[in-house]
Amino acid sequence: MKLDHPAPDANRLSRFTPVWTEGNSLALQLDSTLQDLPLCQIALDQDQRGWELAQLFEQHPLLTGVILVNQEHFVGVLSRRRFLEYLLRPHGAEFFLKETLWVLYCYARCDELVFSGTTPILTAAQRVLRRSLELQTEPIIVKLTANDYYLLDPQALNIAYWQLRGIETQVRYERTQAELIQSDKMANLGRLVDGVAHEILDPVSFIWGNLNHVSDYCRDLLDLLGSYEQVLPQPPATLAQKRIDLEADYIQQDLPQAIASIRSGAERLSKLATSLQNFCHIDDVYPKSADLHELLDSIVLLFKSRLSSEIHFIKHYGHLPPVPCYAGQLNQVFMNVLSMAVDTLLMQAVSQELEIGLPRGQANNTATETTFEPTITISTEVRSLTVGNREERWIAIRIMDNGPALSAESLEQLCASFTVKQRALKETSLGVSYQIVTAKHGGKFEIYSPCRPQTIHSLYAAGTEFEILLPFT
Repeated sequence: MKLDHPAPDANRLSRFTPVWTEGNSLALQLDSTLQDLPLCQIALDQDQRGWELAQLFEQHPLLTGVILVNQEHFVGVLSRRRFLEYLLRPHGAEFFLKETLWVLYCYARCDELVFSGTTPILTAAQRVLRRSLELQTEPIIVKLTANDYYLLDPQALNIAYWQLRGIETQVRYERTQAELIQSDKMANLGRLVDGVAHEILDPVSFIWGNLNHVSDYCRDLLDLLGSYEQVLPQPPATLAQKRIDLEADYIQQDLPQAIASIRSGAERLSKLATSLQNFCHIDDVYPKSADLHELLDSIVLLFKSRLSSEIHFIKHYGHLPPVPCYAGQLNQVFMNVLSMAVDTLLMQAVSQELEIGLPRGQANNTATETTFEPTITISTEVRSLTVGNREERWIAIRIMDNGPALSAESLEQLCASFTVKQRALKETSLGVSYQIVTAKHGGKFEIYSPCRPQTIHSLYAAGTEFEILLPFT
């Protein structure tokens, strides 16, 4: 559309030259914000005439709209599309080209979207897509500072949005592939460890099965030897010397103890191999009833086998019925929680040793006067909880340590890792545990630091408490 109005003064027009910011669509990431996109800054005073705006649109074909200001204060936005709509109405050009932009804005005003420059592209695009169809092409207002407003072309936002959706889909696909590969590796490792544990159990079962016979044989031989000594109190000199050389008296005392030690070692090795088999158990499609105490004991036994320093495990087990669950996945939850508790206690023990080794006056007096005994307490019980208007039975497993309490910031970050957004960015062991308990078993996973007063044992000054609740019907 060619305008017949005279061109405005050159100095006056120079004030209204659009300023474009640089955007790099090739460097977009999932957390990119609106200020990373190309933005346009162009402001006209609301007292300007319509024909000046028309000529500005004619000179800049890519301009989607202008920002209206009144004494340098933001008023609103006039888009190219709505401006042309009113000009094409009967007698629209004759009326609106002569009037001020404020008059045109009063007619063409619509709902405007204003975002800060730090708004994520994905968030802004989703809000834009929820607008009505007639507003889909309206420019978007981006506020960088208090009085610094820019315009964003919705088409540029849509292009960036679909680029990021493609990146998100690719990341999700690659993560799924990595999880499948990791799951396959873990399944193969589980089968390998299960096979090794089975091979350990076979010879242990031979030892265990023959120990009773060996014990009986030894007892019979010692009884026979005692009978000979009663019948021949004065044996020949050669036999007496032979008895002295063999240290027969010591053998009679030590042999039962040696057999008892072999029995204890075989029993411990059998339990360890059984714990490995239980931990490497691959869950079936449907949950099966399991003894949670056996699962907990298996994990504790595995920890005791690898701990170089002494950590006391205290168990307060209630009477639990068999619980339908995915035993292998719950093993992973117990392993993750106990790993965090063990790491906290080991760090606390090392810190105390370092403080004790410092010269007098530099160490913490409280730390040197008391001896820290790292302790983990595991409690289980059947609890009644009110859900809605009815009472339901839940299985409660509490794992508490007597280490230092988490700071408020650390506890907040830990709980934030359970959200879907944080799990999509980075998967943590406790995030996986939360997912297993809540999504897979329909339970609850809570963290308290310091421990709740009603659950604090006398040895807990602060500590961290993990509570796992599983529904039981």
